[in-house]
Amino acid sequence: MATPLSDPSLSSVSPFRTVAVVGLGTMGTGIAEILARAGREVVGIDISEAAAAQAVGALESSTARAVRRGRITEQERDDTLARFRTFTDLRAAADADLVIEVAPESYEIKHQIFRELDGVVRPGTILATGTNALSVTRLAADSAHPERVLGLHFFNPAPAMKLVEVVSSVLTAPGAVAAVTDLALELGKEPVAVGDRPGFVADGLLFGYLNQAAAMYEAKYASREDIDAAMRLGCGLPMGPLALLDLIGVDTARTVLEAMYAESHDRLHAPAPILKQLSQAGLTGRKSGRGFYTYDAPGSATVVPDALTPSEAGSGVAGRTVRSVGVAGSGTMASGIAEVFAKAGYDVVLAARTEEKAETAKARIGKSLSRSVDKGRMTADAAAATLARITPAGSYEAFADVDLALEAVAEDLEIKQQLFAVFDKVCKPGAILATTTSSLPVVACARATSRPQDVIGMHFFNPAPAMKLVEVVRTVLTADDVHATVRELCAKVRKHPVDCGDRAGFIVNALLFPYLNNAIKMVQEHYATLDDIDAAMKLGGGYPMGPFELLDVVGLDVSLAIEKVLHREFRDPGLAPAPLLEHLVAAGCLGRKTGRGFREYARR
Repeated sequence: MATPLSDPSLSSVSPFRTVAVVGLGTMGTGIAEILARAGREVVGIDISEAAAAQAVGALESSTARAVRRGRITEQERDDTLARFRTFTDLRAAADADLVIEVAPESYEIKHQIFRELDGVVRPGTILATGTNALSVTRLAADSAHPERVLGLHFFNPAPAMKLVEVVSSVLTAPGAVAAVTDLALELGKEPVAVGDRPGFVADGLLFGYLNQAAAMYEAKYASREDIDAAMRLGCGLPMGPLALLDLIGVDTARTVLEAMYAESHDRLHAPAPILKQLSQAGLTGRKSGRGFYTYDAPGSATVVPDALTPSEAGSGVAGRTVRSVGVAGSGTMASGIAEVFAKAGYDVVLAARTEEKAETAKARIGKSLSRSVDKGRMTADAAAATLARITPAGSYEAFADVDLALEAVAEDLEIKQQLFAVFDKVCKPGAILATTTSSLPVVACARATSRPQDVIGMHFFNPAPAMKLVEVVRTVLTADDVHATVRELCAKVRKHPVDCGDRAGFIVNALLFPYLNNAIKMVQEHYATLDDIDAAMKLGGGYPMGPFELLDVVGLDVSLAIEKVLHREFRDPGLAPAPLLEHLVAAGCLGRKTGRGFREYARR
């Protein structure tokens, strides 16, 4: 039989009959299960007899569940278990066609394994490392046959996650890449071809984001609970960044970031000091029972209260009474926010620059409510009552009696300051004045009034009726009772408030847009394609949209403006907008709204 190295045309039938998996931790056991269930003879190797026995037990349990759920037959289970054998000696890999190494993320350990394998396996056997941070090229160069060494990066949990990054170095034979790519497809995975750099695609983007979240928490800008809730509710992510760091392992994250920083010298990849502190203290996350959060036992996913858990009693400060709300603006966000408050029973004045614009905005709300009725989410009577609570107005003078005046106009500081000066004149004493800005300084709006203590940020997310998150942004001048009132209001309109200080990007945008910017840099540097990056983040990171899908939805001009604000605020070279983004905006390619951004769209 031809080996993958001698015959690069092999594509219809995988040449791998026997596969050795070196390292039977969680990832290695998962990979072994996938292979055994796909009909491969699997040789599991671990220096720990306990780890080997645990891997067998895990396969027995998972296949038993599969039988109970009707996914496989009892005979298929027996055959799968018979195909998995475990050993504690690397010499057991002698007959393997492919060896997948998933040992601890240490170059010395991996290098030793590859050197020993050179003396054990046949010359045509492919050696794959499961690293997500170390240099595949270096491992290859130090081996006897560098052309057969590549990376095969599965994601945890391996049986469930679809993404596999196939990593080739300049030394890797094309036939080896083709063969493992075919294997990944045969296993029901979606392989993405990437070059050799720390983190590859998914982790290269993910770990920079996680690092910034850790630094944000370390700076006491926001609580761990609020940071995690903000990214789950604001971006639709399956887990918050700090909970994810605990799952991955704080020490593992630090190792990956060290490798990324060694190559990029980008300050955004320099591990946040708290990662070192937690690692050295043995607080490595779920596996140790404590990391950013505390768990009820090592290895458990159940979070238990600790000294940092917020009290449910609240601040103890009495809020102000709010019966009516004024919403300034006529766009999608303004109408969405007006709908939210009206649904919750508040009388709403929806004011725009003209009566016609305000009426149009109310009509938009009417259509939204009709869709909710059609989908069975509310009754026709409830929709009619909601719409009746909204009064359109062509002048901000209509805000004279509202208890909360909230602006949702263009993201332009001068325009917002002018509007707050108007609020200051027309709104009654004691009214709360709020801005929905996503990136501008709230205090600058406050200083445009004679009552900065009454001004606060309420950053809703689009579409406001559907998105649960509100970032509550207090300035150094905001009164305690104003802050308490807004948090109470969020609960009454069924939104989840997170507290953050008055700095660019608040929580969500400060973490989201550097990640999007780094994705653009990957394409700009020809490291990976748009499609591969989007697929990697959806399949490997659990993101609801890939970064380029999201950029085109948000609007490239909006994204560029936010990137510029972040860069000006933090003065970090790594936050400078990618030139490719600036070029596309200059060319008028702004995303879906113009029919072309990173991709082209059919005009409606």
